[in-house]
Amino acid sequence: RGILMRLMVTLLIWCCLVASSRADSSMRPNLVLGGDAAAQGPAARKSESGEPLLFLKNLINAPSPSGYEEPAARVWMERTRRFATIRTDVHGNVIGIINPAARLKVMLAGHIDEIGYQVKSVDPSGFLYIWPIGGVDPGLVPGQRVMINNKVLGVVGHRPSYGQGATSYSWIAAFSNMWIDIGATSKAEALSLVNIGDPVVNAAGFEVLRGSRVIGRGFDDRVGSFAVSECLRLLSQKKPAVGVYGVATVQEELGLRGARTSTFGIDPAIGIAIDVTHSTDVPGRDAWLSGEVKLGAGPVIARGPNVNHRLFALILKTAKEEGIPHQVVAEPWPTGTDANVMQITRAGVATALISIPNRYMHSSVEMVDVEDLNNVARLVSAVISRLGEGVDLRPYGEPEAGVGEQRRE
Repeated sequence: RGILMRLMVTLLIWCCLVASSRADSSMRPNLVLGGDAAAQGPAARKSESGEPLLFLKNLINAPSPSGYEEPAARVWMERTRRFATIRTDVHGNVIGIINPAARLKVMLAGHIDEIGYQVKSVDPSGFLYIWPIGGVDPGLVPGQRVMINNKVLGVVGHRPSYGQGATSYSWIAAFSNMWIDIGATSKAEALSLVNIGDPVVNAAGFEVLRGSRVIGRGFDDRVGSFAVSECLRLLSQKKPAVGVYGVATVQEELGLRGARTSTFGIDPAIGIAIDVTHSTDVPGRDAWLSGEVKLGAGPVIARGPNVNHRLFALILKTAKEEGIPHQVVAEPWPTGTDANVMQITRAGVATALISIPNRYMHSSVEMVDVEDLNNVARLVSAVISRLGEGVDLRPYGEPEAGVGEQRRE
């Protein structure tokens, strides 16, 4: 009887494990990530889906706060060098090049930096005080697990509101009222593990949430730098007529700095920035005011003063003719993206902005849909494939002969 009971318990446990495995696999399917694989059917999906997804995961899991982008930059560089010539500049931008002999240069920019923190000081008890790198929402910081210099785990503590006479949460969510606790018991012990100036990021990595939707820290804008690498991979198979310079730019979160220096150095005729934009399909967002942007509905094509009108028309036409789902938003001001500085570098660059919908930006749980990443890579590579050496994107085209003389008359 005892043997029979043990067999029944073993069988029950086995059945539970099988059911759990099946449920887990239904929630976490084999994602298809790779612009060409997504478009070419089951055979291509089987051979191509694994590597791009692993690359994206490694890119997101590598810490890269502005000014400290090296871990993520090395991931991007090692992958992209398989199909493009790689060079770097003194600022830290990484550039992948296809067809460098071409006269006309097209630059792609996706910034590889993320928001984060920096260790400012250590108190006598071994607590670390921090300050933000980039646009950090202080209300999201207390209670986070953090990683310091990619090696030391800590947690963010803060002064409690009770008993302190605080009248609002903003009092709590001030960096002067927060610290990182790494478990040290003294300043000396803490400084044996970390240094003043060390970079800090939230300890939240890449996860598949459900279906084609994934979450993680720093999708802004490492998904853009991912798309730039994917574009180079696709274009390496198509042999474009123009030179393509895909750049993983640095320090965007501090004022578009890497795009400024890399655009000046490359001196492109055309520039396309790939960034994220706020998805408005969540509670509390007024789509009628900000523009309707939905997760999974395709690349978001910006239209406005920061975008060359002829290039916008070409992108829109390409999306329609290639059957690529897309969205259009109005941007009446210079955008807060690399497209801003690209457009006004040197004598000017014909610029466009294509964005990836992103929920919960600048948090540890940013959410994107990998189908949007696939379609951004497909769209940008298709646009570049249509460009030739003689393309003219001046807003008014070539002036007619004699116009100047007629005006003087």
